[in-house]
Amino acid sequence: MTIKLFVGNLPYSITEEQLRESFSEKGRDVRSVRIALDRETQRPRGFAFIEMGSDQDADGAIADLHNQMLQG
Repeated sequence: MTIKLFVGNLPYSITEEQLRESFSEKGRDVRSVRIALDRETQRPRGFAFIEMGSDQDADGAIADLHNQMLQG
């Protein structure tokens, strides 16, 4: 079963690959990463959805990354 996480307050310059790297630390299974884009401008909106492989992976990512800075 996959768990989808909402990740907000992201810098506009972050990429899906950088998010995947951060969330897959410690061997966590990241199934997909999708940064939300503005429909008109196609620029990032500052949030993303990350699909994790299990409850344990999601809980670990939340515990490790909650209130942490990504890219300053």
